[in-house]
Amino acid sequence: MMTNRNEQHRIAIIGAGPGGLTLARILQEHGVKTVVYERETSPTSRQQGGSLDIHPESGQRALREAGLIEQFQALARYEGEDFRLLDKTGKVYLDEVADSKEGDRPEIDRGTLRGLLLNAIDPSCIRWGYNLSHAIPKDNGQHELHFDNGHVDIVDLVVAADGAFSRIRPLLTNAVPTYTGLSMVELYLNNVAEEHPEIAAFNRRGKLFALSDHKGILGQLNGDGRLCVYAAFQVEQDWIETSGIPFERPEEAKHQLLKFFGDWDESLTRYISSAVGPIVPRRIYMLPVGLTWIHKPGVTLIGDAAHLMSPFAGEGVNLAMLDAAELALSIVAHQDLSAAVQSYEEKMYQYTAESAKMSDDNLALCFGEDAAPKLMELMNQYHDQ
Repeated sequence: MMTNRNEQHRIAIIGAGPGGLTLARILQEHGVKTVVYERETSPTSRQQGGSLDIHPESGQRALREAGLIEQFQALARYEGEDFRLLDKTGKVYLDEVADSKEGDRPEIDRGTLRGLLLNAIDPSCIRWGYNLSHAIPKDNGQHELHFDNGHVDIVDLVVAADGAFSRIRPLLTNAVPTYTGLSMVELYLNNVAEEHPEIAAFNRRGKLFALSDHKGILGQLNGDGRLCVYAAFQVEQDWIETSGIPFERPEEAKHQLLKFFGDWDESLTRYISSAVGPIVPRRIYMLPVGLTWIHKPGVTLIGDAAHLMSPFAGEGVNLAMLDAAELALSIVAHQDLSAAVQSYEEKMYQYTAESAKMSDDNLALCFGEDAAPKLMELMNQYHDQ
């Protein structure tokens, strides 16, 4: 049996999110060892965000390659595919109720997905609390990685799975994330079924989008019983600083936020007034649609590091996991590591460009004029295909 030379190469993955962990797991399944560097100090050091819908052709395919599809299916929430679409008056445009036992794009909490992957990976390959400072290319195609804690590693391949503001991306391209024109304020309602049963019933088991006036109130039920709420605004990049909203003082911040929704139906504004705990404002960024770069030995990008886009195509984590699968299988299939990476990159450019364009178009639609009826029409077209 021929041994793949890449089993002897040192491969470093920067970032222990779903993309980086999927890559580590699939390579592990094929006998290729990696080291995963993660800046977080432990798997539980930070809230892992909301719920994710995992698509059959991308995220689920990657989990199948990782040998984890059955475990995923046992954890997935098919009822999470419920979707409601309204405008600011409370008029309902779509009211989709999912089958609770099967569906194409079931939901899973980000933390649960990460836990599934972590439990399937040799824990000795993950280095917690390693924040990459910079990487230095060497003449032989290797890279010297420097971390804030003083650690230095020399690797044959460094894979950037480190997100929107990747420290590795500048080695390949001058492209930087740009502001999409959308800012979102994240709030939470805990244990919504018991503490706010009327909101839980109104939201149903999945997502709710209320869109009007270049704004939105979005609700998403998580598997842990929390309702994640996003108040979304099409605003200038400095709006978070200039809005006058004291985000560090939640009760005052909610009062100020509600002023932006003064003529919205109370069934929607209570998503904001009922929230508890910290309030987090976020700007939404994107990389240029169809971004490519000249291949360089010993370094590549996956996920948001390669093709950051807004969340309005639902593709972010799915593409990160698909990237991981494509890169891992290419490494396994090629004796030459550089050829493996180049083959992956050429394939990745093709399938991500379409998703990035769709995401950009959907953002413009959701926060443009007559957003709710236009989104209804678009989604009905998808269903008819």
